[in-house]
Amino acid sequence: MIELFTMENILALLTLTAMEIVLGMDNVVFIAILTGGLPEKDRKSARNLGLGLAVVTRILLLLSISWVMKLTAPLVEVAGRIISGKSLVLLLGGGFLIFKATWEIHHKIEGAGDPGPARTIKSLANVVMQILVLDIVFSLDSVITAVGMAKDIRVMVAAVIIAVAVMLVFAGPVSNFVERHPTMKMLALAFLILIGVMLTAEGMGTHIDKGYIYFAMAFSLAVEMLNLWLRQRQQKAGQAG
Repeated sequence: MIELFTMENILALLTLTAMEIVLGMDNVVFIAILTGGLPEKDRKSARNLGLGLAVVTRILLLLSISWVMKLTAPLVEVAGRIISGKSLVLLLGGGFLIFKATWEIHHKIEGAGDPGPARTIKSLANVVMQILVLDIVFSLDSVITAVGMAKDIRVMVAAVIIAVAVMLVFAGPVSNFVERHPTMKMLALAFLILIGVMLTAEGMGTHIDKGYIYFAMAFSLAVEMLNLWLRQRQQKAGQAG
Protein backbone atom coordinates (compact mmCIF):
# COMPACT_ATOMS: atom_id res chain seq x y z
CA MET A 1 0.00 0.00 0.00
CA ILE A 2 2.88 2.36 0.82
CA GLU A 3 4.30 1.83 -2.65
CA LEU A 4 1.12 3.25 -4.13
CA PHE A 5 1.92 6.76 -2.84
CA THR A 6 5.17 7.31 -4.66
CA MET A 7 5.95 10.58 -6.42
CA GLU A 8 5.83 8.77 -9.76
CA ASN A 9 2.34 7.44 -9.06
CA ILE A 10 1.07 10.78 -7.78
CA LEU A 11 2.31 12.59 -10.89
CA ALA A 12 0.82 9.86 -13.08
CA LEU A 13 -2.51 10.17 -11.24
CA LEU A 14 -2.65 13.95 -11.73
CA THR A 15 -1.68 13.69 -15.40
CA LEU A 16 -4.10 10.86 -16.15
CA THR A 17 -6.96 12.56 -14.30
CA ALA A 18 -6.43 15.78 -16.29
CA MET A 19 -6.29 13.78 -19.54
CA GLU A 20 -9.46 11.84 -18.69
CA ILE A 21 -11.32 15.06 -17.87
CA VAL A 22 -10.25 16.74 -21.13
CA LEU A 23 -11.13 13.70 -23.22
CA GLY A 24 -14.32 13.18 -21.21
CA MET A 25 -15.66 16.61 -22.14
CA ASP A 26 -16.45 15.17 -25.58
CA ASN A 27 -18.54 12.58 -23.81
CA VAL A 28 -20.31 15.20 -21.68
CA VAL A 29 -21.25 17.22 -24.79
CA PHE A 30 -22.55 14.08 -26.51
CA ILE A 31 -24.59 13.16 -23.42
CA ALA A 32 -25.99 16.71 -23.31
CA ILE A 33 -27.15 16.41 -26.94
CA LEU A 34 -28.72 12.98 -26.46
CA THR A 35 -30.48 13.70 -23.19
CA GLY A 36 -31.94 16.93 -24.59
CA GLY A 37 -34.64 14.86 -26.34
CA LEU A 38 -35.76 13.17 -23.13
CA PRO A 39 -38.48 14.42 -20.78
CA GLU A 40 -37.09 16.77 -18.16
CA LYS A 41 -37.63 14.24 -15.37
CA ASP A 42 -35.48 11.61 -17.13
CA ARG A 43 -32.51 13.75 -18.14
CA LYS A 44 -30.60 13.61 -14.87
CA SER A 45 -31.12 9.85 -14.63
CA ALA A 46 -29.82 9.39 -18.18
CA ARG A 47 -26.75 11.54 -17.49
CA ASN A 48 -25.96 9.67 -14.28
CA LEU A 49 -26.52 6.28 -15.90
CA GLY A 50 -24.40 7.24 -18.90
CA LEU A 51 -21.47 8.45 -16.82
CA GLY A 52 -21.86 5.52 -14.43
CA LEU A 53 -21.55 3.19 -17.42
CA ALA A 54 -18.49 5.17 -18.51
CA VAL A 55 -16.80 4.32 -15.20
CA VAL A 56 -17.69 0.63 -15.49
CA THR A 57 -16.60 0.49 -19.16
CA ARG A 58 -13.22 2.10 -18.56
CA ILE A 59 -12.45 0.05 -15.46
CA LEU A 60 -13.37 -3.19 -17.26
CA LEU A 61 -11.14 -2.18 -20.18
CA LEU A 62 -8.30 -1.41 -17.78
CA LEU A 63 -8.71 -4.74 -15.99
CA SER A 64 -8.68 -6.56 -19.32
CA ILE A 65 -5.72 -4.54 -20.53
CA SER A 66 -3.98 -7.50 -22.19
CA TRP A 67 -7.05 -7.97 -24.41
CA VAL A 68 -7.26 -4.23 -25.12
CA MET A 69 -3.64 -4.13 -26.24
CA LYS A 70 -4.30 -7.02 -28.63
CA LEU A 71 -6.79 -4.76 -30.41
CA THR A 72 -3.84 -2.84 -31.80
CA ALA A 73 -2.50 -5.97 -33.51
CA PRO A 74 -3.07 -6.14 -37.30
CA LEU A 75 -6.08 -8.16 -38.46
CA VAL A 76 -6.17 -7.66 -42.22
CA GLU A 77 -4.64 -5.42 -44.87
CA VAL A 78 -7.02 -3.47 -47.13
CA ALA A 79 -5.70 -1.33 -50.00
CA GLY A 80 -2.28 -1.21 -48.41
CA ARG A 81 -3.65 -0.17 -45.00
CA ILE A 82 -3.39 -2.33 -41.90
CA ILE A 83 -6.74 -2.81 -40.14
CA SER A 84 -6.74 -3.74 -36.45
CA GLY A 85 -9.50 -4.28 -33.91
CA LYS A 86 -8.95 -0.75 -32.66
CA SER A 87 -9.28 0.56 -36.24
CA LEU A 88 -12.66 -1.14 -36.63
CA VAL A 89 -13.93 0.27 -33.34
CA LEU A 90 -12.77 3.79 -34.29
CA LEU A 91 -14.29 3.53 -37.77
CA LEU A 92 -17.66 2.34 -36.45
CA GLY A 93 -17.66 4.85 -33.60
CA GLY A 94 -16.61 7.75 -35.83
CA GLY A 95 -19.21 6.85 -38.44
CA PHE A 96 -21.91 6.62 -35.77
CA LEU A 97 -20.90 9.99 -34.32
CA ILE A 98 -20.97 11.67 -37.75
CA PHE A 99 -24.36 10.14 -38.55
CA LYS A 100 -25.89 11.02 -35.18
CA ALA A 101 -24.64 14.62 -35.15
CA THR A 102 -25.70 15.16 -38.80
CA TRP A 103 -29.13 13.73 -38.03
CA GLU A 104 -29.52 16.06 -35.03
CA ILE A 105 -28.46 19.08 -37.13
CA HIS A 106 -30.93 18.09 -39.86
CA HIS A 107 -33.71 17.73 -37.31
CA LYS A 108 -32.76 21.01 -35.65
CA ILE A 109 -32.99 22.89 -38.97
CA GLU A 110 -35.87 21.09 -40.69
CA GLY A 111 -37.91 20.76 -37.51
CA ALA A 112 -37.25 24.27 -36.21
CA GLY A 113 -40.82 25.34 -36.75
CA ASP A 114 -42.39 22.07 -35.69
CA PRO A 115 -42.54 21.51 -31.95
CA GLY A 116 -44.79 18.47 -32.46
CA PRO A 117 -44.25 14.84 -31.69
CA ALA A 118 -41.36 14.34 -34.11
CA ARG A 119 -38.90 15.57 -31.48
CA THR A 120 -40.59 13.85 -28.62
CA ILE A 121 -39.64 11.59 -26.65
CA LYS A 122 -36.73 9.41 -26.98
CA SER A 123 -36.58 6.20 -25.00
CA LEU A 124 -34.42 6.39 -21.88
CA ALA A 125 -33.04 2.90 -22.60
CA ASN A 126 -32.25 3.90 -26.20
CA VAL A 127 -30.38 7.03 -25.09
CA VAL A 128 -28.41 5.13 -22.44
CA MET A 129 -27.49 2.46 -25.02
CA GLN A 130 -26.17 5.12 -27.42
CA ILE A 131 -24.18 6.69 -24.59
CA LEU A 132 -22.70 3.27 -23.79
CA VAL A 133 -21.63 2.74 -27.42
CA LEU A 134 -19.78 6.06 -27.50
CA ASP A 135 -18.34 5.43 -24.03
CA ILE A 136 -16.59 2.38 -25.46
CA VAL A 137 -15.20 4.34 -28.41
CA PHE A 138 -14.03 7.29 -26.31
CA SER A 139 -12.66 4.98 -23.61
CA LEU A 140 -10.61 2.77 -25.90
CA ASP A 141 -8.11 5.43 -26.96
CA SER A 142 -7.73 6.89 -23.47
CA VAL A 143 -7.23 3.45 -21.91
CA ILE A 144 -4.47 2.57 -24.38
CA THR A 145 -2.85 5.97 -23.68
CA ALA A 146 -3.18 5.43 -19.92
CA VAL A 147 -1.22 2.19 -20.14
CA GLY A 148 1.75 4.11 -21.50
CA MET A 149 1.51 6.79 -18.81
CA ALA A 150 1.11 4.75 -15.63
CA LYS A 151 2.46 1.41 -14.45
CA ASP A 152 0.04 0.75 -11.59
CA ILE A 153 -3.50 -0.33 -12.49
CA ARG A 154 -4.75 1.22 -9.23
CA VAL A 155 -3.55 4.64 -10.39
CA MET A 156 -5.41 4.24 -13.70
CA VAL A 157 -8.65 3.20 -11.97
CA ALA A 158 -8.39 6.09 -9.47
CA ALA A 159 -7.88 8.57 -12.32
CA VAL A 160 -10.98 7.28 -14.11
CA ILE A 161 -13.14 7.50 -10.98
CA ILE A 162 -11.98 11.04 -10.13
CA ALA A 163 -12.45 12.24 -13.72
CA VAL A 164 -15.99 10.84 -13.99
CA ALA A 165 -16.86 12.37 -10.60
CA VAL A 166 -15.80 15.76 -12.00
CA MET A 167 -17.86 15.13 -15.15
CA LEU A 168 -20.90 14.24 -13.02
CA VAL A 169 -20.65 17.65 -11.37
CA PHE A 170 -20.47 19.51 -14.69
CA ALA A 171 -22.77 17.33 -16.83
CA GLY A 172 -25.95 19.02 -15.57
CA PRO A 173 -24.80 22.64 -16.02
CA VAL A 174 -23.30 21.84 -19.45
CA SER A 175 -26.54 20.16 -20.57
CA ASN A 176 -28.69 23.04 -19.33
CA PHE A 177 -26.42 25.63 -20.95
CA VAL A 178 -26.48 23.81 -24.30
CA GLU A 179 -30.28 23.50 -24.18
CA ARG A 180 -30.75 27.21 -23.35
CA HIS A 181 -28.62 28.42 -26.26
CA PRO A 182 -29.53 26.97 -29.69
CA THR A 183 -26.34 28.31 -31.30
CA MET A 184 -24.25 26.54 -28.67
CA LYS A 185 -26.11 23.32 -29.41
CA MET A 186 -25.36 23.69 -33.12
CA LEU A 187 -21.71 24.36 -32.32
CA ALA A 188 -21.61 21.31 -30.05
CA LEU A 189 -23.04 19.17 -32.86
CA ALA A 190 -20.40 20.54 -35.23
CA PHE A 191 -17.75 19.56 -32.67
CA LEU A 192 -19.14 16.03 -32.60
CA ILE A 193 -18.88 15.81 -36.41
CA LEU A 194 -15.28 17.02 -36.15
CA ILE A 195 -14.51 14.37 -33.53
CA GLY A 196 -16.25 11.74 -35.67
CA VAL A 197 -14.09 12.68 -38.66
CA MET A 198 -10.98 12.50 -36.48
CA LEU A 199 -11.94 9.04 -35.18
CA THR A 200 -12.67 7.83 -38.73
CA ALA A 201 -9.33 9.14 -39.96
CA GLU A 202 -7.54 7.44 -37.06
CA GLY A 203 -9.36 4.22 -37.89
CA MET A 204 -8.10 4.47 -41.47
CA GLY A 205 -4.53 4.88 -40.26
CA THR A 206 -4.21 8.66 -40.70
CA HIS A 207 -3.00 10.26 -37.49
CA ILE A 208 -4.39 13.70 -36.67
CA ASP A 209 -2.79 15.62 -33.82
CA LYS A 210 -5.57 16.11 -31.26
CA GLY A 211 -3.99 19.39 -30.23
CA TYR A 212 -5.13 20.98 -33.50
CA ILE A 213 -8.67 19.65 -33.01
CA TYR A 214 -8.95 20.90 -29.45
CA PHE A 215 -7.46 24.28 -30.38
CA ALA A 216 -10.04 24.70 -33.16
CA MET A 217 -12.83 23.72 -30.76
CA ALA A 218 -11.58 26.06 -28.02
CA PHE A 219 -11.24 28.95 -30.49
CA SER A 220 -14.76 28.40 -31.89
CA LEU A 221 -16.17 28.15 -28.38
CA ALA A 222 -14.45 31.40 -27.33
CA VAL A 223 -15.88 33.22 -30.38
CA GLU A 224 -19.39 31.93 -29.65
CA MET A 225 -19.11 32.93 -25.99
CA LEU A 226 -18.18 36.46 -27.12
CA ASN A 227 -21.23 36.45 -29.43
CA LEU A 228 -23.49 35.40 -26.54
CA TRP A 229 -22.01 38.11 -24.31
CA LEU A 230 -22.50 40.73 -27.06
CA ARG A 231 -26.13 39.69 -27.64
CA GLN A 232 -26.84 39.89 -23.92
CA ARG A 233 -25.37 43.41 -23.78
CA GLN A 234 -27.45 44.47 -26.78
CA GLN A 235 -30.60 43.08 -25.18
CA LYS A 236 -29.90 44.89 -21.93
CA ALA A 237 -29.21 48.12 -23.83
CA GLY A 238 -32.49 47.70 -25.76
CA GLN A 239 -34.44 47.11 -22.54
CA ALA A 240 -32.80 50.12 -20.90
CA GLY A 241 -33.67 52.28 -23.91
